[in-house]
Formats: sequence, C-alpha cells, structure tokens
Amino acid sequence: MSAKRERSLDLSVVVPIYNEEDNIAPLVEDLLREVSALGLSFEVVLVNDGSSDGSPERLDAAAQAHSEVKIIHFAHNCGQTLALAAGMHESQGRVIVCMDGDRQNDPADIGRLLEKLDEGYACVSGWRRERQDTALRRLATRVANALVNRITGVAVHDLGCTLKAYRADAVDPRELFGEMHRFLAPYVVSRGGRIAELVVRHHPRTAGVSKYGMGRIARVVADMLLMRALFKYRTRPSHVLAKLAQYMVIAGGILFGLGIGLEVVWGWSLWQLGFISAMIAGTGACVLLGVGVCAELVMRNRYLLSDRPQWVIARRVNLDPPDDAAE
Repeated sequence: MSAKRERSLDLSVVVPIYNEEDNIAPLVEDLLREVSALGLSFEVVLVNDGSSDGSPERLDAAAQAHSEVKIIHFAHNCGQTLALAAGMHESQGRVIVCMDGDRQNDPADIGRLLEKLDEGYACVSGWRRERQDTALRRLATRVANALVNRITGVAVHDLGCTLKAYRADAVDPRELFGEMHRFLAPYVVSRGGRIAELVVRHHPRTAGVSKYGMGRIARVVADMLLMRALFKYRTRPSHVLAKLAQYMVIAGGILFGLGIGLEVVWGWSLWQLGFISAMIAGTGACVLLGVGVCAELVMRNRYLLSDRPQWVIARRVNLDPPDDAAE
C-alpha cells in the first residue's frame, strides 16, 4: 500500500456491494450507459463486501462481459466504509464518484456532479431532498445530520448520501474506519478541501433488502464522538480527557452540594448512597469514553505507520496486482 497508485483515468465509479444479486446486472447496465455518454476514460470498481448470496457470481459475470468493470472480492464482510476505502485505493481515476449498489442513487446524476466539481471543489455531496425511504429513516437522518453538523461545524443537508464526487487527492482511504463513510464531506473539509451540495434523485428500492437498521445508531454515535476528537483535537487528543475531567469535577461539586442540601433541609439519610453511585457512574463513563477515543487514535496511527490496509482482499477481477506483495 506504500506505492502511490497511478491515476491514468478521468473517472472511477466505486460501488460497495453486499447481497445485491438482483440489482447488479441492471446497475452495471445503467452505469455503463450513463458514464459512457460523458466521453471520459473511466472504470467501474465494484467491491463485494463478503456477500453471502449470488452477488459474487453476478459480479464476475459483469466483469467478464465488460472490461471497464473491475471487481474486488473481500475475504469477509468488512462494512461499507472499508468497501469504499478499498475501492478508492484500487481505483485509477483522477476523480472518484461513490454511490450505493441498491439502485436508489441515479447514475444519470454523475455528469451533474462532475460539472459542479469542475467549479473548483474537492467534493460535491449529493442531497436526496426527495428521499424515497420510510418516515422513521428520514427522521433518524435529520437528527443525525443535525448532530454531525453541530459537532463538525460543516453544514451539509444529507451526510448519509453515498452519492458524492471527489478529487482523488481529497480523501486518504487509510484514514477511513468504522461508519466514517457518513462523515466524508466534513472529513474533506478537515483536510482543507472545499465542498458543495447538489440535489440528486433518489428512487425507491425495487429489489433486495435494506441493510440499515436501528443497530447502527450506537456505532454512528461513537463515530460522531471520534469525529469531534479528530476535528478539534486532532493534534492534541489529551485535551479531550482534560475537558472531560473538568466536567466531572463540576458534576461532583453539584452532587456534593445537592447532598448537603438534602441533609440540611429534609434530613434525608440516603443521599450518601445516591451521591456515591452517581460519582462512580460518572467517573466510569468518563474514563471509558476517554480510553475509547485514545485507543481509536492509537489504532489509526498504527495503521498509518505500518502502511497496512484494514481490509483483506480475497481476489481481484480486471484489476492490476497489488503494489504491496504483503497485502
């Protein structure tokens, strides 16, 4: 992974695939039709994220029929973020467009994204203003967007939209972990890039099953906290613990004062138990949060220093051999 991959094409379209066997053939057909019309040299990089259905066979068939289609097969399921990271790393395009494999994103919007990118932006983020999903998912997205915008200070309407166009040097795939694909627009800003938004189409799912559920909420919240640390304390992570310690001291003072008030005014004798329990819980939460953030920062540095990818590729189709024989 140490050697920089040559960017010999105008455009790479990167699509993560997980159990989308019925969507693969029409997706490839739509992509090739729309991207070919742009008159650019291009490739379509489809990343099989350890699918357990017939997706691997469908992907191989697409690559056999079209030389522009290139496949990365993961050895096991790694998640959407690492699937996108691997596709970006293996791609050869000077511009990279990412999109979902469920056919809810429209390949016809790629040309519009590229036109906006040519105005001098490092990233153009799709905005599914008329999103074709359930009311619960739309509400959860609004809440998540509001929180991330507040944490990062980057105002983007639809952070969860995978359909985005990037200049290849705007993203370092080695720095993508967890559910970080949701925060790629703020990430580009943190690297000094300018971003723009563009309203894109969004279609109802016609085949396959959605992979999103309430179980992802905790992971997204954890990554929000990490984004806060990386945005504000990227070079001074110890300040995170200092601020948490400050809050803990303030909370301890408030509880101590409340305990004294209960004893003096009402004569309650159980305040000590509540006070001690609150202190233990608060201290434990702060310690765990601080250790978790520091551990993630250490892990990121480990991968960056060792120059090793976080994904394991079982095989490639229509792609050059890896630059690092140890991968």
